[in-house]
Amino acid sequence: MFTWKKGVALVSMVLLGLSLAACGSQPSATNQPAKDKKLVVGFAQIGAESEWRTAETNSIKETAEKLGVDLKFSDAQQKQENQIKAIRSFIAQKVDVIALAPVVESGWETVFKEAKDAKIPIILVDRGAKVDESLYTTFIGSDFIQEGKNAAAEMAKLLNNKGNIVELQGTVGASAANDRKKGFEEGLQAFPDMKIIKSQSGDFTRAKGKEVMEAFLKSDGKNIQAVYAHNDDMAIGAIQAIEEYGLKPGVDIKVVSIDGVKGIFEAMAAGKANVTVECNPLLGPQLFDAAKKLAAGEKVERWIKTEEGIFRADTAKEVLPTRKY
Repeated sequence: MFTWKKGVALVSMVLLGLSLAACGSQPSATNQPAKDKKLVVGFAQIGAESEWRTAETNSIKETAEKLGVDLKFSDAQQKQENQIKAIRSFIAQKVDVIALAPVVESGWETVFKEAKDAKIPIILVDRGAKVDESLYTTFIGSDFIQEGKNAAAEMAKLLNNKGNIVELQGTVGASAANDRKKGFEEGLQAFPDMKIIKSQSGDFTRAKGKEVMEAFLKSDGKNIQAVYAHNDDMAIGAIQAIEEYGLKPGVDIKVVSIDGVKGIFEAMAAGKANVTVECNPLLGPQLFDAAKKLAAGEKVERWIKTEEGIFRADTAKEVLPTRKY
């Protein structure tokens, strides 16, 4: 017999079942946003002073688009104050991770502490910063000192261990410039008959590299056997200056540089440059892999190194078509 009490009990059981089914079929409100949340990364780039820098920027932008990362990008036009403003803007926007290629090594403590206080991890990309290691999570890039040492070893082969060298330094205060100079000088210690007779900043740009090389040639043209440039763009500027001076770059004056951009491969293929020590700018995949891990609370290595090689004039024509930057 169906009674009123039985009816109430039946209705209660049905309602309870529907409630449980509803709870089981829907993700919890706390978990759903985290799952669907887009990774937001702020990147403060130095500028666009060279082919290498442009290649790095393109790698980062293209990788972010491919992975669906919300990239907040800032071009500092080679000014530290612009990078500091960008970092503070990223903090205000509450990005998940901040990445930057520091224009110089020093002067970052205050703004890095601000990011740390906001619990936003910092990734250094291709250049280092002289701060307490607790203020950043990882450095992604090359061993600049080793690059300098490799350049010195290659120069010794070209000069038969004897000759006068002029040096085109990168931006004053930049870690790449400091370490490439240090590494080259350490490498030269094994070759007492090789020495640097002139050294000046060309600011990593082609125009400035040409300008400085013109001054070197004007004062010491007959005494220069080689030029060591901290990047390929300055070397290309130097090549132009050597040609205008009436000498043959790559022959009368040997040319060794660092980066590995297409322009220097073209110069080597034409016999106007001798060696480039590679510094890989295609760092987008490594950057966002690290950023994703950090945003998830995972740990990453303190130094994520890039794979690189040494390229010489005799293989330039063969390798040139394969270069991506």
